[in-house]
Amino acid sequence: MDDQNFIERRDGQDRRGSVVDRRLGLERQRGPGRRRSDERKSAEEGEMSDEQFEFLMAIDEYKRKNTRPFPTWTEVLEVIKALGYRKVAEPQPLKQAKKKEKQTQTAK
Repeated sequence: MDDQNFIERRDGQDRRGSVVDRRLGLERQRGPGRRRSDERKSAEEGEMSDEQFEFLMAIDEYKRKNTRPFPTWTEVLEVIKALGYRKVAEPQPLKQAKKKEKQTQTAK
């Protein structure tokens, strides 16, 4: 190798201090205004409700039996229906559904 054209890239600076996702131009770390919901936080920490765990295991079983590492939304809907879920109420915006769920829990 020609020493005149060689550039030393390891100059001792730690470049990891400013880690950014180059695709989006955003920092990887969660900032101070971004909080996870209690359900998401507990699921990420390994504490799931029975319903969440049952769904997770059903999806995992589907993926193994059908050799599908990433099922489509149609396939996910099939798994949900296989678990026994059916549409019985009128559709509501997700924000209202979350509020009603919290109101129900608070009333108990």
